[in-house]
Amino acid sequence: MKPTFTYSAGSPIPHGVSLHRGGVNFTLFSRHATRVALLLYAKPEDCEPCQVIELDPQHHRTGDIWHVCVQGICLGQAYTYRVEGPFDPDKGHRFAPQLVMLDPYATALISPERWDFSPCSTQEQGVPNCIPKAVAKGLVVANGFDWENDRPLKRHWSELVIYETHVRGLTIHPGSGVTHRGTYLGIIEKIPYLQELGINAIELMPLQAFNPDELTARNPFTGERLRNYWGYNTIGFFAPHEDFGSRSYPGCQVDEFKTMVKALHRAGIEVLLDVVFNHTAEGDETGPTLNFRGLDNSIYYLLEEDKRRYKNYSGCGNTLNCNHPVVRNYILDCLRYWVVEMHVDGFRFDLASILGRDRTGHLAPNPPLLESIAEDPILREVKLIAEAWDAGGAYLVGRFPGERWSEWNGQFRDDVRRFWRGEAGMIGRMASRLCGSSDLYDHSGKAPINSINFVTCHDGFTLHDLVSYQHKHNLANGEESRDGCNENFSDNYGVEGPTDDAWINRLRLRQKKNMLATLFLSRGVPMMLGGDEFGRTQRGNNNAYCQDNEISWFDWSLLDTNRDLFDFTRNMIAFRKQHRCLSTEQFYRPDEITWHNAAGLPPEWDKDTALCCHIHTRREGDESLCLLLNPDFRGIEFALPGLAGDKTWYKVIDTSADAPGDIDPSGRGTALVGRMTLQVPERSLMVLVAKPFVGY
Repeated sequence: MKPTFTYSAGSPIPHGVSLHRGGVNFTLFSRHATRVALLLYAKPEDCEPCQVIELDPQHHRTGDIWHVCVQGICLGQAYTYRVEGPFDPDKGHRFAPQLVMLDPYATALISPERWDFSPCSTQEQGVPNCIPKAVAKGLVVANGFDWENDRPLKRHWSELVIYETHVRGLTIHPGSGVTHRGTYLGIIEKIPYLQELGINAIELMPLQAFNPDELTARNPFTGERLRNYWGYNTIGFFAPHEDFGSRSYPGCQVDEFKTMVKALHRAGIEVLLDVVFNHTAEGDETGPTLNFRGLDNSIYYLLEEDKRRYKNYSGCGNTLNCNHPVVRNYILDCLRYWVVEMHVDGFRFDLASILGRDRTGHLAPNPPLLESIAEDPILREVKLIAEAWDAGGAYLVGRFPGERWSEWNGQFRDDVRRFWRGEAGMIGRMASRLCGSSDLYDHSGKAPINSINFVTCHDGFTLHDLVSYQHKHNLANGEESRDGCNENFSDNYGVEGPTDDAWINRLRLRQKKNMLATLFLSRGVPMMLGGDEFGRTQRGNNNAYCQDNEISWFDWSLLDTNRDLFDFTRNMIAFRKQHRCLSTEQFYRPDEITWHNAAGLPPEWDKDTALCCHIHTRREGDESLCLLLNPDFRGIEFALPGLAGDKTWYKVIDTSADAPGDIDPSGRGTALVGRMTLQVPERSLMVLVAKPFVGY
């Protein structure tokens, strides 16, 4: 027998699903809907609802909120909506009562075994080609969880070392050695590894619910259908992605995400989420209707003057109308939920410049959404990171609105790559990056901690591929290699891709160490791409968004093969922590840092290629450091800065040396007593520490 539920008018608040007067309260926003029905299912996997509750506007609508309270509902109840209204693209309306809609506030989804909404788009005539039987549904889940006094870690920006990774990719490979491969629980099993490496924040690529089966293209080599692996097409902003859970019971992904966060916090590791509020999975006017489009298209999206078309500052077909009050409140509610209920420590906002565009698409001088996020009382201590550009040409690195916002520093990435590739005229830019990019941030009252420094990230080459490929190799993406960035500032050093040439492999390893060392020697907040520490490769693919396979997965056998690189990375992170002058929250004062060329003279910034940096902060506990950087194809003799008193230079880091001579984890190093100069081999970096000489 199908269950029958009794119901009452309910309440318009709070949004979404909540316990209310002995039942479950459901709310849904739609200003222009004429009819709304709540669909309830006897079992989550059912295609047909067991009960359809029509919401009478006289009793079940307050303003723009439709609401109903249903008695007798248990946890795990699946639900959707059917929403009727005008289909009038000329006025921006695209209601599709033939289809069921997902609740934008659903905190868990139950999805079909294989999503496929591509042929079910709402066409211009208002009739979809087909009505899918297997649809994703919202789930009623409990907020209760035993957090065992878990609290936000509130690490200072200056001590942060961020590790960017993918929930599935980190552990799905058979060689990962974990029981719960590709899941939130699998990350818990890798915590000892993360602790050994020394990172203290993990930035997880999108894990808010998305459709992994939305792509129709196929791999031209294997014929396999490509998948949305990265997840930058969100469907449920409140819901952790179901496939990253164990599927042991409907909605288990919520509890397992919380379990992961609690375990990471216990290990001293903060959790940052990559969130995608700039667009949704509904795409352009030919895309599927899943929720926002069928609930109130003209409010949720930025539309062209011809309201049939969408403004596309995201490059993904549509742009959320982020500064409309309704959408702005939705985003704030979502962020608060992930902080309060899910205990995350911060967010990285994909294409965040879009969040500053007004309802006409122009960049607003004081964007309401960005200001609201920064000033929200609940979010006041949450870490906020902006990808400070978008696909519409808004590049705001160094001038993203608001002092609280840190930014992915794309100029750091490009300048470090170009310097170590040996381009001329780069020493001035390199000096700025080592100092925390004061040229970008100081003028606006920001500090080094507003710069998220990175050399590689998910978007582009891995570090190994950066020194192994001159060109991108994206043919497996099915787009004839038109996708992905064309200018990567990479080099293959003589052979494209893998080689048995020992000299080339040695040089590639040295360049990887040079760039990792630069990352951890620079003021600002370092972020490394997961797997770079042991040479993870994507075989030259610099846009692996659709490669849910060994191109993207972490091959943990490389950890044994490239243990020397892992040890170097681990010891560089430890070196940074030992020398707090490298991560101070302020820019260097003029009396704290001195620049020289190889001859020991003031640099000729437009001519010299090699650079010497003498850091002498004189704060209690700080040791003077000397950084010698030689990106040239020949060895260079450097004049060493003089030291007062009984101090002498000790060589602690040398990227030209084989392990374990490349870095001394003890910090003691090799004494350079009486040395006035030091030969730095081609394409290498050395770090010296000033200490009292205590004898050999």
